Amino acid sequence: MTTDLLLARCTPGAAKLEGSALDARLAQQPAWEPDAERRLIARRFGFDNFYQTMAFVNAVAEIAHAQDHHPDLLVSYAACTVSYSTHSCGGLSLNDFICAAQVAALPEALA
Repeated sequence: MTTDLLLARCTPGAAKLEGSALDARLAQQPAWEPDAERRLIARRFGFDNFYQTMAFVNAVAEIAHAQDHHPDLLVSYAACTVSYSTHSCGGLSLNDFICAAQVAALPEALA
């Protein structure tokens, strides 16, 4: 994970990443699974219990609010799958990778 993404801010109207630019960002976030058909990246985070899961979900919500870039969340008792896509550009933008990096850092911060 690169520090530049952890410190970056999302920008409105971000351009769609394609080709080598997209490949480079995907390489920086190997734990996030790309889905070319749905034009998104997703990652499942596991927890010991519902309380930990909800603490994580609330922290993701704080990032989403601060960045004004919102993920899709699938929440269960001991897991949360987070998916990012920039609908306005029809694919993945730098905003998705900024938020993915910040979300990926959460389990350590919440421990």
